Amino acid sequence: MASIKDVAAAAGVSVATVSRVLNDHPSVSAAARTRVLAAVRDLDYRPNAVARSLRTDQTRTLGLVISDVMNPYFTELARSVEEEARALGYSVIIGNADERPDLQDHHVRTLLDRRIDGLLVSPTDGGSPLMLDAARGGTPMVFVDRWIPGVDVPVVRSDGRAAVRDLVAHLHGLGHRRLAIIAGPAATTTGRERVDAFREALALYGLDLPGAYVGQGDFQAESGRRVTEGFLDLPEPPEVVFAADNLMALGALDAVRARGLRVPRDIALAAFDDIRWFVHTDPPVTAIAQPTGELGRAAVRALVDRVEGRPGASVTLPARLVVRRSCGAPPAENPAKNRSTS
Repeated sequence: MASIKDVAAAAGVSVATVSRVLNDHPSVSAAARTRVLAAVRDLDYRPNAVARSLRTDQTRTLGLVISDVMNPYFTELARSVEEEARALGYSVIIGNADERPDLQDHHVRTLLDRRIDGLLVSPTDGGSPLMLDAARGGTPMVFVDRWIPGVDVPVVRSDGRAAVRDLVAHLHGLGHRRLAIIAGPAATTTGRERVDAFREALALYGLDLPGAYVGQGDFQAESGRRVTEGFLDLPEPPEVVFAADNLMALGALDAVRARGLRVPRDIALAAFDDIRWFVHTDPPVTAIAQPTGELGRAAVRALVDRVEGRPGASVTLPARLVVRRSCGAPPAENPAKNRSTS
């Protein structure tokens, strides 16, 4: 396979002149340009993508660092990101942070070293100096799902507050009054936001959220199991457990079954982040669904705008409540209007 040095030798010019011709630089004479192009054609020279990226400072590659590739929500998000990027002429390199800030920074550093054109990140926490430096240093970046407050980059996320209010209204209508939550990490914006939204929704019905009914999870199934076991050991266990993500909900379901209890006969269960599996559990799980595919596509469009010199805009899309049977059946078996059922 011919190299750029072979082209330069055949054309009788320097490697730098060949590079300028390939990049359509105006400083090359017409005669030299003709010789170089003829040598390129005769030698069937094909510049590789890495070399081209060094000349143009573009790789047509985006980086995506997601919080947990095992979480079906992020798996679907990554798929939609890859599909939209491909449609716009970009490739995607994915890094899995596994909910670990150190691993997140490792992937961010590696991607930046590989000269990606832009970076999509769902931050595992808000205190990464590397992330802050990259964002403030001019790297085209977009936060998706989660974000770092105070960092001036577009954020593409869903707003679940209205859906959480719909959930609490549904639970209140079923007669539930003791409601508990398995919270996500307090270091994440989604972890804090979902607890706040739940507390605010309860207050609308005059209900408190005592400390004993707030269990600290980490968006992993094992933490959902552990927190739910603690709830079940309370002198007055909650009537409902609301898990702030789908994996913690699955852990909670395991804990309930391990005690020989039934959902929703003995305790009700709901989740944030709907997944396809929830239709097939026994009973099917009531959940708050995010528009995951739309979020991924919008995030790519916002990032490509920044990469190509246009202002990328933040996007907020509404989440929605999907009522199933894990919290009990409405008295008339007729779900409230404006909610999805399945």
